[in-house]
Amino acid sequence: MQNWIEEYPLLQDLIKMEEILWINPDYDAKNDKSTLTNHDILKANQRLQRFAPYIETVFPETASSKGIIESPLVEINKMKESLEQNYHLNIPGTLLLKCDHALPISGSIKARGGIYEVLKHAEELALNHGLLKTTDSYIKFASSEFRQFFSSYKIAVGSTGNLGLSIGIMSAQLGFQVTVHMSLDAKQWKKELLRSKGVHVIEYPSDYSKAVEEGRKQAEADPTCYFIDDENSQDLFLGYAVIASRLKKQLQNLNIPVDKEHPLFIYLPCGVGGGPGGITFGLKKEFGEHVHCFFAEPTHSPCFLIGQMTGLQDKVSVFDFGLDNRTDADGLAVGRPSRFVGKTIGHMLSGCYTVQDQKLYTLLRELADQENIFLEPSALAGFLGPIQLILQSEGKKFLVNQHLHKNMEKATHIVWATGGSMVPNHVMEEYYRRGASNHVMSNDSISNRN
Repeated sequence: MQNWIEEYPLLQDLIKMEEILWINPDYDAKNDKSTLTNHDILKANQRLQRFAPYIETVFPETASSKGIIESPLVEINKMKESLEQNYHLNIPGTLLLKCDHALPISGSIKARGGIYEVLKHAEELALNHGLLKTTDSYIKFASSEFRQFFSSYKIAVGSTGNLGLSIGIMSAQLGFQVTVHMSLDAKQWKKELLRSKGVHVIEYPSDYSKAVEEGRKQAEADPTCYFIDDENSQDLFLGYAVIASRLKKQLQNLNIPVDKEHPLFIYLPCGVGGGPGGITFGLKKEFGEHVHCFFAEPTHSPCFLIGQMTGLQDKVSVFDFGLDNRTDADGLAVGRPSRFVGKTIGHMLSGCYTVQDQKLYTLLRELADQENIFLEPSALAGFLGPIQLILQSEGKKFLVNQHLHKNMEKATHIVWATGGSMVPNHVMEEYYRRGASNHVMSNDSISNRN
């Protein structure tokens, strides 16, 4: 361990579970060695467009977007002012929230990649069995004939919660038999919601990696079962990457440019890496060197940071450093990162930072008070990003080295809200209490939450 610390001094603070900021020494926005391309993202986007009439039919909440699963991008000036007061600093530029907590169907960032891969698998089955042509109206996926057809097939996934929700809800709607293997960290309400949709939930007294391992093992033994692999799936990855062109349009609608003089900073909560990795990949393809992505992890579960810092990816886990992987940020409770994601976006990632659980609750309460927006704890991790970048010496060096410091007043910061709208009111009230000092939110306030 001493040798590790000598080579990577930041590990000393990480082992103590202190909040740290790590700047990626391999960051090179122009060094793209990935085999995935813009064309792959385009094909994913086209597939989602084909499914839009079906989505609009079976999920009426998507009617306003005509079956496209997307979330708002909003300015949060009151929260920005509150952060500046609490941390005694100025956040230069504009602070926005990407509201993936409000995504329809499953209420989290996982509605992107998870739902996309389920739809892709369903399309391939239908095409291979002569039930579909890509020129058909995909409304036919809502027919009893298609549901009967899919009922002979199975889908499985390992999850800490939100990925299981998105895959379980979408798969069950199509007619698949669905099994979600859930880790110890998964919230009870998520398990109950899945079961109410007809999803088979298997619970494990261990962490995320074990749930994935068991799910993969059972699926391999059944030729009718398709396993969605959060650790290695290119389809999940591309489902997330589709956001880039959409975000560009949202920024244009807000008259916010992204270029050398107007840098864009993105702060993404990270578990195994698939969601933030896919989004980073898409954004880098869209904005190149003008976008800078940072991943946020709990102090107890900084698996992606460790994998990137050491270069060992999934060959090393948080347990190797005496960390326990126990965090209330259930979507981020992952002990070992995705090797596929780490290798794919390692040179695209600007850095990682860690955040303590209690701070997530404090930020949760502050966002509710200031903006009437309610997120689950893990979704608040992004808010510490601009604070770390401005306060930490390594953050200041990054801004100077990347020639960004002179243009920060024209910068745009986007905190990615990864989940929260489906959290039951009584659970959200408890989250709020944990973040409040001598203050209890009223039931009316909770009931009126966004």
